[in-house]
Amino acid sequence: MDIKILGSGCAKCKTLEKLTREVVEENGIDATITKVEDIMEIMKSGVMATPALVVDGKVLIKGRVPSADEIKQVLTK
Repeated sequence: MDIKILGSGCAKCKTLEKLTREVVEENGIDATITKVEDIMEIMKSGVMATPALVVDGKVLIKGRVPSADEIKQVLTK
């Protein structure tokens, strides 16, 4: 599983990255997590509001910080 956290480095973006890493680790999910801060790369994904969670090329959550439970649901379905 390829997970990307899209965000410029703001507090919300850092929170999403931290929560995602915790969920992946706690649930033994085999995933590569990448933080994308380049605004041009973020825009290529069609994301205008950060932070965003992208899994295997699909934007699943954008513009807000989800709960750890919501992240787990998205990553385990």
